[in-house]
Amino acid sequence: AEHRVGVSFFSEHGRLLARAVGPTTGNVLLRRAQYRAYDEPATAQAIVYPIVLAKLLNCRRVLQRALVMDAYASRHAQLAAAEAKLRQIIEQIHPNHAVEELRGFEGEAATHYFESMNALVLENPSTFFMRQRNRRPPRDPLNALLSFLYALLAHDYASALDGVGLDPAVGFLHRIRPGRPSLALDLMEELRPVLADRLALTLINRRQVLPEGFVTTENGAVYLTDETRRTILVAYQERKREELTHPFLNEKIPLGLVPHVQGLLLARFLRGDLESYPAFIWR
Repeated sequence: AEHRVGVSFFSEHGRLLARAVGPTTGNVLLRRAQYRAYDEPATAQAIVYPIVLAKLLNCRRVLQRALVMDAYASRHAQLAAAEAKLRQIIEQIHPNHAVEELRGFEGEAATHYFESMNALVLENPSTFFMRQRNRRPPRDPLNALLSFLYALLAHDYASALDGVGLDPAVGFLHRIRPGRPSLALDLMEELRPVLADRLALTLINRRQVLPEGFVTTENGAVYLTDETRRTILVAYQERKREELTHPFLNEKIPLGLVPHVQGLLLARFLRGDLESYPAFIWR
């Protein structure tokens, strides 16, 4: 509490149970601007558009990087087809699209992207095979791995938003509902492909997580063992220490600092200090 470090409590299956945070920083005027933006379709649209565009560009970038790697030469056609579909959707979306339309584009792109995920798995492909994205509970090891990483990333974003004075529960892309950190889920869309998805593939392809690190229950739910969770947590913290050049700041920062920076940039937009919200686009 003294150092304003949030603590999250997860179940043994990786489900978020509770979060403990210190006093909210910032001021009531910032949150008032956030709530007003939620009720103003044009402002909400101006926030959702760059988030969706950044997510799609970052997903496409994951596929583009794979396409130039020799390890994926035999899967080039499948990956190229998915990349082309994402490119077509990116070319269709426009700042004037309503939030509901942007949600539709995001959902369509996500379907194509996750359909290509199996082609990115090089080790133990029969175990780490995903028919479709599913959760609550996940039905296969790849979905279980992704869900755990997404929960960690959502915690980081919720803590960062708390830290800059924004309300993590009031988002724009994800509909609000009790107990859901909608704004954290909104902003993490930008970083999911870059941090969570790439880390999941690294852990699988380097055999740091193995088939025996997952348990299937009688109802078909798949969960991580304690040892696998420990492996993921260590790798996640190590990955967050890697540096990259932030596209808006144009300076190097640790990957783990991106949630805080994006929270600050959104706060500046809501206050009127920026003409638009500069979403995180991976270079």
